[in-house]
Amino acid sequence: MPVSDFELVEAWGQVLALSGVRAGQTVTVLTSSDTNAQTMRTAILAAQARGAIVNRLDLLPVNGGTSLSRDPLAFVGTTPLTGNRAALELLKASDLVLDLMTLLFSAEQHEILAAGGRILLAVEPPEILLRMVPTEADRQKVLAASKVLRAAREMHVTSAAGTDVRFTLGDYPILEEYGFCERPGRWDHWPSGFLATWSNEGTAQGRIVLDRGDILLPQKSYVRDPVTFTIRDGYVTEIEGGLDADLLKGYMESFNDPEVYAISHVGWGLQDRAHWSVLGLYDREATIGMDSRACAGNFLWSTGPNNEAGGTRDTACHIDIPMRNCTVMLDGNAVVRDGKLVNATEGGQ
Repeated sequence: MPVSDFELVEAWGQVLALSGVRAGQTVTVLTSSDTNAQTMRTAILAAQARGAIVNRLDLLPVNGGTSLSRDPLAFVGTTPLTGNRAALELLKASDLVLDLMTLLFSAEQHEILAAGGRILLAVEPPEILLRMVPTEADRQKVLAASKVLRAAREMHVTSAAGTDVRFTLGDYPILEEYGFCERPGRWDHWPSGFLATWSNEGTAQGRIVLDRGDILLPQKSYVRDPVTFTIRDGYVTEIEGGLDADLLKGYMESFNDPEVYAISHVGWGLQDRAHWSVLGLYDREATIGMDSRACAGNFLWSTGPNNEAGGTRDTACHIDIPMRNCTVMLDGNAVVRDGKLVNATEGGQ
C-alpha cells in the first residue's frame, strides 16, 4: 500500500530528530535521476520543519553502460561525485547529507565522513522506510550486540544445509547500522538493523551452503537449489550447484577482477520489523533488499570491497548473501541459533 506525504514527513521528522538535526544546521539532499520523488520532497519538508538550511544537489547518473543491473549496488565505487570537486565540497560543508542516490563504497563518501560530515542513505521505497522507522531501542539493540562482536576473535557459522565456515576477527572495525546518524563522521542506512565486521585478511576458511530460499543480492532472487561455496584463505575458490550457481559465476566473472571473490563483511540481522518474504512482492528496480539484509536472525556475508572498513579492495562487484537457519557462534557462544536470535548481552552455549 502507498503511504501519504504526511506519514513520510512524520517518519523523516523522527529520523532527523534522532540524528540531532537542529535549527541552523545545513542538510543537503543528494539526488539523481532514479531518486524516489516522494522520499525527496518529504525529506526536504521535514528538514525545513526542524529549522535546517536545506540544499538539494542533483547529479547526473553514471555506470549505466557498464553495470549489468540498475540496482545502485550492482557496480560500486564510481559515483556521480567521482572527479566532481565542486559538488564534493558542498557535501563536505554540510552537517548532514541525506543520500538518496547511493555513495556507498566510494572514496568520496570516506572524504565527507573524514571531514566530520554525517551521511544517511535512504533509497528503499517509502512504504519500507515507514515500516522500519528507526528508534532509540534499535540503536541500543545493535550496540549491545556490537559489544559482543567487538570482543570476539572468531566467528564460526554452521547450518543443517552444510555450512561450516570460520572467520578470524579483530583487524577491522564494526559496522553498526541502526538507521540514523547522531554524531559527526557517522554513516548509516535507513532502513537497517544489523551489524557486521570484516574477517582478518586471508583467514576465512570452510564451506558455505546456500539452501532453498536464501537470497542473492543484487540479483534480488531466492535461491532455488543449493549452492556451495568453498572458502580458502579469505577467498571463494569454488562455486558449485545448479542454475543459481552458474548465473552467479557468470555475473562475477564479468568483472574480470580476482578481488570480486574476496570475503567482505560478515554479520547478522537484528531487525524484527524486517521480513524475509517481501523481496518477491516488489519490482526488482524498486528495492535494494534491505529487509533480507536486516531480518532478525539471518547470517549476512558478502564478497568484494573492504574499503569502507579501511581496507584496500575497491572492486566494483559486491555480492550480499543473507541466509536463513544458520547458527552464528562468537568464540564458542551463540548469538544466532538455527536462525533465531540469542540474547547478545548474555551470549549462549
